[in-house]
Formats: sequence, structure tokens, C-alpha cells
Amino acid sequence: MCFLNLTYIRRTKYLLMNLHEYQAKELLKKYNVPVQEGIAVESVMGAEDAYRQIKTQTNNNFAVIKAQIHAGGRGKGKVNESGLNGVKVAKSLEEITEYAKGILGGTLVTIQTGPAGKKVNKVLIAQDVYYPGPNPVKEFYLSILLDRAKGENVIMYSTEGGMDIEEVAHNTPEKIFKEWVHPSGGLQGFQARKIAFNLGLSGDAFKNCVKFVTNLYNAYVGLDCSMLEINPLFKTSDNKIIAVDCKMNLDENALMRHPDLAALRDLTEEDPTEVEAGRYNLNYVKLDGNVGCMVNGAGLAMATMDMIKLSGGEPANFLDVGGTANAETVEAGFRIILKDPNVKAILINIFGGIVRCDRVAAGVIEAYNKLGNINIPIIVRLQGTNAAEAKKLIDESGLKVQSAILLSEAADLVKKAVA
Repeated sequence: MCFLNLTYIRRTKYLLMNLHEYQAKELLKKYNVPVQEGIAVESVMGAEDAYRQIKTQTNNNFAVIKAQIHAGGRGKGKVNESGLNGVKVAKSLEEITEYAKGILGGTLVTIQTGPAGKKVNKVLIAQDVYYPGPNPVKEFYLSILLDRAKGENVIMYSTEGGMDIEEVAHNTPEKIFKEWVHPSGGLQGFQARKIAFNLGLSGDAFKNCVKFVTNLYNAYVGLDCSMLEINPLFKTSDNKIIAVDCKMNLDENALMRHPDLAALRDLTEEDPTEVEAGRYNLNYVKLDGNVGCMVNGAGLAMATMDMIKLSGGEPANFLDVGGTANAETVEAGFRIILKDPNVKAILINIFGGIVRCDRVAAGVIEAYNKLGNINIPIIVRLQGTNAAEAKKLIDESGLKVQSAILLSEAADLVKKAVA
């Protein structure tokens, strides 16, 4: 019985890397994907200079200022300090100055950030694309991701793009179209034309959409993306098809092929504890429970989290120390877990295959003595090579650490700890 699915821990350091909108758009341009042009800045003065450049390029007083954070819902989100939305249309230099002052350095709270929000360190000053012309403008939705059930990439798209796409998917799912693409065959011409047709396009807009979808799929594959979302996909009044926004997630397992992309990581947008764990090559994801766990091996970690739930607790994290656990990695794991104020107990569950159990036990003892003042129960279950010697080391250490050999024993100790 598995209570926690592996997809629940997709945010681990080794699986997913998010990019900012301005970074993603620059990458799309390399694949000839038309985008809403803009300039990313970090200061009010930079925003003013960017506005002047945009105004000169477009001969248009209107420009858009967009907060750059790793979260969606910016248009509806609010900056705590100023009450401004994360996306604002400005029609003058004075408004750009006002909005930049109210957004930069503030905490933007959206439906995806949760109440804590995210600090805005950069804004994107972008061209206004809603200018009047001979044809009506239109917003669509389009994304590409992997359908794991089918083992194929899927292009999801809708005629109802914009800020309310979640409501569209919930209330009118029939308006969400899907086109599956086999990885070995790639996107076929008839599929790109089908997408443009289902979006209700014709003439130049139809042709431009076919090119857009084809180039976007090439970018998805070429950049080793795990998800690429364009919302809105925009038809301008002169029938051009452009990406007004872009959310791009990269598959970290493929970053070895893209050192230039790895350099785009923004650590200020990531959980500080996950960043620290990465420095020690620990695979860590914070969860919402009350029992911290330190395990070696993803399979054992999932089984351990299930056992914690069966014992009446809730796992507070996923933490895999790997097959070469030592005093340094155990100490780092302890320190990271203890930063979570919700943790009421820690369970260490190690199978000694590559690493000896007595070595892990020595690491636990050394780390405990180094950290000191640990006021919550610690349960250590070591099984495998030199498990008996490890239990003796723990039992004779004089520390407030409880040892177990069987998983059932560890479960009973967890139950008592969280009762």
C-alpha cells in the first residue's frame, strides 16, 4: 500500500528547474518562436530606461510591467506592501515609476505562492500587444508536457486562454483539446494544422500558428523541457501569433547537456533548505507533516513515509542521503530537518548495503554531539551489514536516541512519539 506517490516529490533538486518568464522567452527566440519583447530590470531607474526603449521601438505609450517570480497567477496576485497586482499596464513614464516602486522588493502573493508569497527582485518591462488594428485580437492557451500514462508528449490547448484557464479546465473541460505526439516520430505537419484549425484560425493567422506550434515543439524537445506553457498564446490585430507569457520547467536530469541552462538557476526562488541540501548532494523535499525522516534510497524512503502514516504521523520531508552516508551527510540531514518547527520526531531508516550500519551509527552519534540541544525523539533503525554492531553503538552512546532493528519496532516508536 503506497500513500505517497512519487509524483508528489517532483520538485526534488534532481528533477525540475524553473525559469523566469524573461529567461524562457530569450530561449524561445533561439528557436524562432515569436514572443512579446521586453527588458528585465532590477531597479526603478532600470524600469524607466526600459520603458523609454520600449516606447521608442513601438511608438506606443503603453507598456506592461510584470513581476518575475517562479509562480503563476501574477495578474490576479497582490503585492502585500502596495496592494498592486503583479502585472500592470502603464500608459506613461510616471505610471511605470509608480508601479515599479510598488512591485520591486515587495512580496507578491498569488494562488500558487500560498500566503507566504515571494519577494519580487526583478520586473519585466514588455511591449503592449493589445494595440488596435484591422482584426480582433484573441487569447489562446497552449502547453506541452509529458503524458506519463501514454509515454508520449501531449500538447494541450484551448480557445479560452488568459488568467481564468484553471476555471475553464474545471467548469468546461470540453474546451481543452489534446494532441499526443510520439517522441520517436515528432510533431507531424497535420497535427500542427489540426491545432490551428481547432483554435478557429484562418488565413495568415492559421499559417503563423502552424509555424509557432512547430517551432515551440522543437524548443520543448531541444531544451529538454519537462513542461512548456504559453498563456496567453496571442493573436495580434495583424494576425501574428506570439507568446505573451511563458512558463518553462527544465528536466534537471538533462542539464549535463545544457551547462548554459544550468547557469540560469535562480536560487533565491527556491526553498533555502532544499538549496542547502543540494550542497551536500542530499535529495530533499519539504512536506507538511510532523515526523522528519532520513533514509537511503528512494524506494525505502517511500516505504518509510507510508509507515509513518500508518503509525499515525505525517512525513515532514523526503530526505534521501544516498548510499554513502557519513557523519557529514548525517549532520547536514539533521540540521536541515531540525529547521522545520513542525517536526516532533525524527526517524532514521538506513539499509546497510553499500554503507555499513556501524559507520552510519557513528555518524549519527557524532552529528548528535555536534548539534546538541536536540529536544525531540530520535528513532534509528539500521538493518543490513553490521546492524548488530550499530545497535550496540547507539544503545551505549548515552544519547537520547532510540534504536530498532525491525521496521515494526520503529513503527511502534514513531507511534509513541507522535501520540
